Amino acid sequence: MTKLIVRDLDLKGNRVFIRVDFNVPIKNGKVQDDLRILESLPTIQYALHRGAVVILASHLGRPKGKRDPEYSLAPVAARLSELAGRKVKFVPDCVGPDVENAVAAARAGDVLLLENLRFHPEEEANDARFAKKLGLLAPLYVNDAFGSAHRAHASTEGIMHYVERAAAGLLMEKELRYLGDALERPERPFTAILGGAKISDKIEVIENLLGKVDHLLIGGAMMFTFLKSQGGRVGRSLCEDDKLALAGDLLSRGCHIVLPLDAVASRSIEDEKSAHVVPAGAIADGEMGLDIGPQTISDYSRIIRSSRTIVWNGPMGVFEKEAFAAGTLSIARAVADSGAVSIVGGGDSAAAVAKAGVADRVSHVSTGGGATLEFLAGRTLPGVAALSDRN
Repeated sequence: MTKLIVRDLDLKGNRVFIRVDFNVPIKNGKVQDDLRILESLPTIQYALHRGAVVILASHLGRPKGKRDPEYSLAPVAARLSELAGRKVKFVPDCVGPDVENAVAAARAGDVLLLENLRFHPEEEANDARFAKKLGLLAPLYVNDAFGSAHRAHASTEGIMHYVERAAAGLLMEKELRYLGDALERPERPFTAILGGAKISDKIEVIENLLGKVDHLLIGGAMMFTFLKSQGGRVGRSLCEDDKLALAGDLLSRGCHIVLPLDAVASRSIEDEKSAHVVPAGAIADGEMGLDIGPQTISDYSRIIRSSRTIVWNGPMGVFEKEAFAAGTLSIARAVADSGAVSIVGGGDSAAAVAKAGVADRVSHVSTGGGATLEFLAGRTLPGVAALSDRN
């Protein structure tokens, strides 16, 4: 790390503004999945143990710059209180006199959670005046929201112009260390597994990984664009016809790219009863491919189990449906069984390892799908670049 980390800050008696990622599912006023809250606890507890006043801020959902009770962080404050074993004071806004008064009244060991940053349109616009209001709440800033580090918003980039020192949190440090080591210092063989719907979502990731990995295993609907570029028949499978030339070019440059040999096909996603295995490039006109097949599972699992570093982003099929889940769940188990340094990149992939019951056997499950993709693509993350340099 060339940037400051929370351990580099003098926290005793100081106020610290910690940008966390509490963008969690809420139903009937209850948090449904508290993984992101749990992942933030080490940084919060570190600051508390060192005598800081902790001010937490996050977004939740997409309220489109307007106050919406559906997206209130109040239920998160309640759940965080339970997990942290101490009262978390919820402040019903993130800027303004009430917030300033609450911060002024706080003492060392207190935790405040501000209301949803995105209730103000200035947050996503990275408005300088809004960022300054946030920055004036505390002299020290910590970004522990890896899932939002690829966004240049007021609370992830703009605020850092108005604080004395800005550092990475412990979760941010862990995310960057795992991903950075995988890209720059992987133990080999190094295998990347990419799934999901579209090549267009992962062009830069594929191009950046081609020169780094020993194997690049392709699954999900994006496999059909690759297969069609080779003359394969893909039926009604999701396929980006405008990306066929690109897919062909990537295959010509990427000798490490491995494509499925077979697939599970059906007439539709809802028609699980008609699911059957076919050669990956021979899907009938009225059918669509919805998962990788058993031969591909076997081949991919063999490569995965022989790997020493693994990065996985994107499911192999429509794993929400039982008939099309075998590929994704089998890959999850193979990753867990490999004993390799394994990094699973947020979103559907994280849900897959949880569904397979192997999340605790994966080295690192990232909290940020979009940020992981941007990092794997070699892009600079604004929320990291703006942190204070160590020197």
